[in-house]
Amino acid sequence: MEKRPQLARRELPAGEVPPASLALLLAAVLLLNALLYLYLSQPHGPSGRADTEPGLCPAGLFRLGAGRNCSPWLSCEAMSREVRKLKCVGEGAVKKVFLSEWKENKVVLSRLTNSELKEDFLHGLKMLKALQSKHVVRLLGYCEQDFTILTEYHPLGSLRGLNETLHIPKYKGMNTWHRRFMLAIDYVSIIRYLHSSPLGTLVMCDSNDLDKVLSQYLLTSDFHILVNDLDALPLVNRSAGRLVKCGHRELRGEFVAPEQHWPYGEEVPFEDDLMPPYDEKTDIWKIPDVSNFLLGHVEGSDIVRLHLFDIHAACKKKDPAERPSAQEVLETYRKVLTLLIREAAMPGTREML
Repeated sequence: MEKRPQLARRELPAGEVPPASLALLLAAVLLLNALLYLYLSQPHGPSGRADTEPGLCPAGLFRLGAGRNCSPWLSCEAMSREVRKLKCVGEGAVKKVFLSEWKENKVVLSRLTNSELKEDFLHGLKMLKALQSKHVVRLLGYCEQDFTILTEYHPLGSLRGLNETLHIPKYKGMNTWHRRFMLAIDYVSIIRYLHSSPLGTLVMCDSNDLDKVLSQYLLTSDFHILVNDLDALPLVNRSAGRLVKCGHRELRGEFVAPEQHWPYGEEVPFEDDLMPPYDEKTDIWKIPDVSNFLLGHVEGSDIVRLHLFDIHAACKKKDPAERPSAQEVLETYRKVLTLLIREAAMPGTREML
């Protein structure tokens, strides 16, 4: 009987990946890259919501909670009749803040307390009306006659309480490098929005120290950031030669940008009229410090910091003209997020290829 030749089976050297497995791996990597590209190229980017949010009501209207219909901003009469103050939850130099109730919804009522600062209060209202977007706390109503503003209530409060919130059992699962980095991206997105707002280039002046910056922003229940306090947003207009100054007093400390310091030394007493103005690059200087707080000290956060080292070093350039724009910082943050998600999803890819 004729013997059939037996086919010899080639043994793969130890550590070599079979061609079929390699092809599947490459396909998975390409698919992941495609999904990341689609995700990050959406209008909202990685922050989760669009600048022109589909659910956002037209100017002068608002939607609260699960309601489907848009309602007009509440008037003086409607606020007086329908809003019930519950308790005072905060007080600053300009206004007092009350947790209140409107039609079984928790809301926030802000009332001017210092008549000398009414211009600041009205400026904040003007900004709030003009800048309604997914980056800004929702305006529900206002009354210029008695200097009151009604806004949406966010129970997690300001960003100052972020670390405390993340220690609450309900939110401990949010305390990851990914979630914290998303908050940093939200923050930079807001700065970018203010620097390219419908009104022009706006500078976030209530930002002389980290605690003050954090107090200007709210943390939402779905872990996003909204800017809440718009009382100090001067406009830069380069074509008209208009720069800004944040207040009329001398600013000190390393948190503020170098150009915000008195440039004539201790021998010359500070005079507001002699203080040179500056532009929106003061906000860029502060981004690394705010992001460092938002990233916290969790597993993986130091890896994020390492990837952000170069862009943060650029933000800290002494010459404002050499600092990147908020858009450039945001683009870098998004690229780093893409890279880190890819590496987290396929940790052994580099070695296998």
